[in-house]
Amino acid sequence: MPHAKLKSIRHLVLDMDGTIYLGRTLFPFTPAFFDCLRRLGIEHTFITNNCSISVDEYLLKLKGMGIEASRDQLYTSALSTLDYLRREMPSVRRLYVLGTPSLAGEFAAAGYSIVAGEEEPEAVVISFDTGLTFERLGKAAWWVRQGKPFIATHPDQTCPTDRPTVLVDCGSICECLHAATGRRPQAVLGKPSPLIVQAVLERHGLQPAELAVVGDRLNTDMALARAAGVTGVLVLSGGTRREDLANAALQPDIVVENVGELGQLLTTAREKAG
Repeated sequence: MPHAKLKSIRHLVLDMDGTIYLGRTLFPFTPAFFDCLRRLGIEHTFITNNCSISVDEYLLKLKGMGIEASRDQLYTSALSTLDYLRREMPSVRRLYVLGTPSLAGEFAAAGYSIVAGEEEPEAVVISFDTGLTFERLGKAAWWVRQGKPFIATHPDQTCPTDRPTVLVDCGSICECLHAATGRRPQAVLGKPSPLIVQAVLERHGLQPAELAVVGDRLNTDMALARAAGVTGVLVLSGGTRREDLANAALQPDIVVENVGELGQLLTTAREKAG
């Protein structure tokens, strides 16, 4: 029974796309879920590997869906990558970035020069690039082949969407570059790196038993929970189906249809604890 794990939860690390909305569509059960969290006094931090839009753009998107959030409640794979660059490559200032203008803007705002054309970078950063061109992909491959540090913002191979298409994500672009250059990224940031969960635990003075990661993917969200030693709650509203669990090496602690069901379980857990 999941109630034993849920009764001590004080904070949720929430994936967004596939968990509280899909693409541009808010799930109908999401507003009641946040009402439930407020009623129970459970706080939350949003986390996403999709850094095709900036933190400020995410906050506007959430507000447009009726969800109020602050900058310190949101952590993207772009912020994870910036933390990595500052910590592991403090002398690097010039980046060749395969990503959206919003992503490039976030790196520029953090003090990095985004190079183009023939200017030589000090590192290559690969991300979810919704405007990817053959020319830019080839230039990234060239710099990777020259031995430049090669970093990926996140491992996702596709991005969830409510449109009739497949959104080829950062992990698939890295596979293409590997086939062309023989090199894989030396660092892949975002989920499932446990650093964000560790930061949330420290910021809020929490013990691991008091935090759960909620998301729709086994290889990122549930792997994050496992790496950080916290409870993993898989929702089946996004990229994972129940039949996918049969042969999965990594099993979540709790499986729910959606966050609406999770809210009900949290409420029941508190009632039983009381």
